[in-house]
Amino acid sequence: MNCGTFRPAGGRLVDGQGGAVHRARLVCHCLLIETGDGLVLVDTGLGLQALEQPGPWMGPSRWLLGARPRREDSAAHQVTELGYALGDVRDIVLTHLDFDHAGGLADFPHATVHVYEREHRAMTAPANTAERMRYQQAQFKHGPKWRTYADPGERWFGFDAVRDLAGLPPEILLVPLAGHTMGHAGVAVDTGDGWLLHAGDAYFFHGQLNPGQPHCPPVLTTFQNLTQTDRTARLENLGRLRELAIGHQDEVTVFSAHDPLELRHAQRP
Repeated sequence: MNCGTFRPAGGRLVDGQGGAVHRARLVCHCLLIETGDGLVLVDTGLGLQALEQPGPWMGPSRWLLGARPRREDSAAHQVTELGYALGDVRDIVLTHLDFDHAGGLADFPHATVHVYEREHRAMTAPANTAERMRYQQAQFKHGPKWRTYADPGERWFGFDAVRDLAGLPPEILLVPLAGHTMGHAGVAVDTGDGWLLHAGDAYFFHGQLNPGQPHCPPVLTTFQNLTQTDRTARLENLGRLRELAIGHQDEVTVFSAHDPLELRHAQRP
């Protein structure tokens, strides 16, 4: 599902390979998973409160990103349009806690929220000014039911992984991918026909996984540099994701949170 749209400042993206010009548009790619015990939401997008309280809910970054929140894009609206009740969403698994990934938590107040422990700590006990300014505290005032995870216990295609998420089937894993934030993680899902890896903001543009000539529009490169907390870790994990996408393309589909082309591919029947 696309649970939020952005039109970044500048209006156009120039593809670093071939010079093709595209109208700038970013999405918030979320997953809704049916299990025997209810629904699991992977990231929430912007949420309904972004419409009603854009300032405290999204902060000043909404101007730079050109946020375009719409009720019909919210995860809450899309869940009910599919015929479910909001209470059917029993669990939410987050890549990280930025407003465009956790902005819809309050729409599902009874859900258990699963997140990597380092990310939760950065939000609740920030170590520096950057962490204090990064997270929109209004999103968490309803008191989410947190479940946090620390040391990865298993290997998954060469990555560390947390497999035993409380109350969730073993087909859903957290895969630590630090860099964009210190507690950033991917979410891997075994569909039965292969794995999906929601890589969150570990990269922003599909061309960054290009095996021959990795590339990214300059505006997105700049944005990734501005929002990263650990450049070395981010670039290292990006390289590992590229190797995963190349070496295991028949087993794992890797996608980021904001690339509209990857979203379109995922939505094809």
